[in-house]
Amino acid sequence: MSQISTHLMFDGVAQQAMEFYVNLFPHSEITELKLYEEGVLTGKVQRARFYLADQAFVCIDTPVKNEYTFSPSTSIYFECESEEEINRLFSILSEGGEVYKALANHGLSEKYAWFSDRFGVAWQLTYN
Repeated sequence: MSQISTHLMFDGVAQQAMEFYVNLFPHSEITELKLYEEGVLTGKVQRARFYLADQAFVCIDTPVKNEYTFSPSTSIYFECESEEEINRLFSILSEGGEVYKALANHGLSEKYAWFSDRFGVAWQLTYN
């Protein structure tokens, strides 16, 4: 069956990122993990599939050094169920990253934040 998934390309930290994310969100798991078995990327992610809050993601560790990384213009958008949840997720996910809009009421919702995490992946969290 065909499926649309978000694809994330990391530079050597895909497995760390996946494990970090699935431990933060309910209904999350790693369902496929294939590692490179030889060469300079031995032990790094050749292909993986994981779910965050039942949303499908695919990721790799790129074998090619690129000039680019993640862009904040594309982000993972998560609607939190409680104020406690948005506070917890923002605190953990934004640590070591870059905050574009701090957690506050920006007129979009009661609480909203836009930031990138320590892996460079952009997030938007919202709570109403």
